[in-house]
Amino acid sequence: MRIALIADTHGYLDPRIADAIRGADILVHAGDVGAGIEAEIAPLAARIVIVQGNNDPADSGWPNSEVLALPGGDLAVMHGHQWPAKTRHRKLREQFPDARAIVCGHSHRRVQQSDENPWLLNPGAAGRTRAYGGPGWMDLFAEAGQWRVHGESLEPQPRRRRKPG
Repeated sequence: MRIALIADTHGYLDPRIADAIRGADILVHAGDVGAGIEAEIAPLAARIVIVQGNNDPADSGWPNSEVLALPGGDLAVMHGHQWPAKTRHRKLREQFPDARAIVCGHSHRRVQQSDENPWLLNPGAAGRTRAYGGPGWMDLFAEAGQWRVHGESLEPQPRRRRKPG
């Protein structure tokens, strides 16, 4: 099973990422979605899971966290803004101790910690806003006996300059 992981689009999904994640079994957005993104990602995967980030409207209808039962274990999803950077990973692991992996966003920085349980995965920003090292995503391949993660960052797209006048 292929689960595509994105976060921190802030109203813009890099079209190269949209092409790359198209066809996933599940697409997980770990918050700070932005206007129009839910409709844009809906056709990209068989199932869409979105959690609310600190920049999403309170009435979005998205939960603060979600736990998905996958082959081989549970995947927890939470934006992560609830705690300061210094304690965030520890607090997420305390919040979801029985998960096989936790997906978060908020920092806009890619993290792949699979050396302790639960794993901690942050795909980085999938849009333009603070896409450190370029916009990115992760694919999680979940099978009963094995989970594998593949992350990718793209070259930043140049900003278009407005013509005067």
